[in-house]
Amino acid sequence: MSDQHKFKPESLMMSYGFKPELSEGAIKSPIFQTSTFVFKSAEEGKAFFEIAYGIREKGLTEEVGLIYSRINNPDLEILETRLKLWDEADDSAVFESGMAAISTVLLEFLSPGDVLLYSTPVYGGTDHFINHFLQKIGISTIAFKPNHTKEDILNLLKASGKADKLAMIYIETPANPTNALIDIEMCAEISKEFSNADKKVYVAVDNTYMGPLWSQPLKHGADFSIYSATKYIGGHSDLIAGAVSGNKEVITRTKILRTFLGNMAAPHTGWLLMRSLETLKIRMEQQAINAKEVANFLKNHPKVEKVYYLGFIPENSEEYNVFKRQYSCAGAMLSFDIVGGEKEAFKFMNSLKLIKLAVSLGGTESLVEHPATMTHVGVDPSYKNELFITEKLIRISVGVENHADIIWDIEQALNVI
Repeated sequence: MSDQHKFKPESLMMSYGFKPELSEGAIKSPIFQTSTFVFKSAEEGKAFFEIAYGIREKGLTEEVGLIYSRINNPDLEILETRLKLWDEADDSAVFESGMAAISTVLLEFLSPGDVLLYSTPVYGGTDHFINHFLQKIGISTIAFKPNHTKEDILNLLKASGKADKLAMIYIETPANPTNALIDIEMCAEISKEFSNADKKVYVAVDNTYMGPLWSQPLKHGADFSIYSATKYIGGHSDLIAGAVSGNKEVITRTKILRTFLGNMAAPHTGWLLMRSLETLKIRMEQQAINAKEVANFLKNHPKVEKVYYLGFIPENSEEYNVFKRQYSCAGAMLSFDIVGGEKEAFKFMNSLKLIKLAVSLGGTESLVEHPATMTHVGVDPSYKNELFITEKLIRISVGVENHADIIWDIEQALNVI
């Protein structure tokens, strides 16, 4: 029997990238709570800085040295080494929040005069950054909807008169909060059509809802797989972080800008995320099992108009083909339209006993929120309606509790209305 074996990511999360002999034999990485690191010599310090600032490439036998925790830190380096395994990426970069990851990528790969093509709906913070901040620095934006075909999108670009300025396609799929799907491979095809020898059009995917366990956007032609690591990766609602995975070229550029923006995650956050990666698969799998039970209950309830859940996509639809191609599971996020409007939605949420009323998602506890007045309050009201983000829409992030208890809580709250 060969001694060569390729371990699965969930097996490598316990120890990959960590050398116990460098930390007094500790089985787990310590928290390297330090601001700076000592160089063995002035020559070593010079070499470390040259690589960190992108002045030269790292030699084949050369290791990236520790300088200062704004640039690198053992907790972040080990974490990034493990995180990249899920996406089968060259490298990953970890940030102090999901918005820090998103904004850093957009700022590094877009310049004044460029055009950003993006899918809707996107997370409210992303929507605000795209439509307010980017436009202030001379970057044009063009939005498309989940039901738009490739031809529709090409027509949007043509009608803008700025198709030649396209620099990036940014998509969030499944979309928050409706679970609408965007075809990553279609977006990659569009990016190739507008790329040339002098300019590459990048594809960035917010993979927070389904990643890194159930979706790997890089395999479908994306250049960036972006996460709010606060969500499933962190998984315990006790930290704020973001992450980006990709090839060496894009992550190196992203990390260099991160150095100067100073928006890296702290050592303690890195350590907490390493803890969380060890249970990522079992947490997400249990949440998915629970979500399926919850969705089936809601689907047949007389006070529920519609359930937005990936497991309910009609099998004879194009959306189903995209789902089967991009995802290995229906996930643990769902939304539903309650019969009525804001009054009934609020009454339902205020009547819950086990499920907590709070934004965010992906934690071990089940959470409920009202997108129209909370996470997506800043989106134009008429556009929200076009995207089905109405007053009757309620979003649930399903946790790891016993599914019968979650369903009991939902049922008793519905009965109050």
